[in-house]
Amino acid sequence: MQERQALLQQAIQLLSRREYSARELQRKLEPGQDAELVAEALAELQRQGLQSDERFAEVWVRHRVLQGHGPIKVQMELRQKGVAGEVISRVLADGEVDWFEQARAIYQRRFGLRPPADPREKARQIRFMQYRGFNTDQIRYAMETPE
Repeated sequence: MQERQALLQQAIQLLSRREYSARELQRKLEPGQDAELVAEALAELQRQGLQSDERFAEVWVRHRVLQGHGPIKVQMELRQKGVAGEVISRVLADGEVDWFEQARAIYQRRFGLRPPADPREKARQIRFMQYRGFNTDQIRYAMETPE
């Protein structure tokens, strides 16, 4: 009983600093602990509303949008953090982000309004945008739409 309480306290302490996905929290709590006890503690935190993968995903999306990342990269990162696919889809769909305008803003901030001078430069710009997590349609929109 004391172990469970100590585990809950440790988890609450972690959550007081920032949001964590259930998988992240599990990895932080598990070393040296019984996996079943950790699972019970996580379930209790979720019942109390102290841990929510959906809330974590919303915060993560906002954070990554401010850093200039696209939906593909955000989705991949959330999957790596253990957030369920349906939660990711819902958060990305419910978010008030216009991914096309996000791509255009990032493109213009990085490359300005001038079109690429040659095919090699265009390819370099496309790779940059793909690395940032934008899809082909969003990249095309960003490159073809002046401000």
